[in-house]
Amino acid sequence: MVKIESRIKDVKVGGIHKETRYYLSSLEADAQYINHSIRTHWSVENQLHWTLDVAFGDDASRKRKDNAAQNFSLLNRLGLNIIKYAKVSSMGVKGHRKKAGWDNDYLIYALKSFDIVKI
Repeated sequence: MVKIESRIKDVKVGGIHKETRYYLSSLEADAQYINHSIRTHWSVENQLHWTLDVAFGDDASRKRKDNAAQNFSLLNRLGLNIIKYAKVSSMGVKGHRKKAGWDNDYLIYALKSFDIVKI
């Protein structure tokens, strides 16, 4: 059992509040390693969700029927992975999505580089 106590400074209000989280883990009892593992996990999780929300508008999606939201989320993650793998310039994810939508050669390049299609 792991207990993490955090103090979070609220920049807007100026106050500090305390937060306690509990985890179950099979890791050895090494506080620094466990803390690093937890921070790394949430860093990856937050970056993925932030990118999906900003570039793909995931949070604004109105898909609610049956499995539509889950299916489109999976397609968005697949699209994000294709874009990240095929990036050839410094433009952002939104720019790459737009370019793939406008330029069929770029779209085919991106799909080829992710080894999805054999053309």
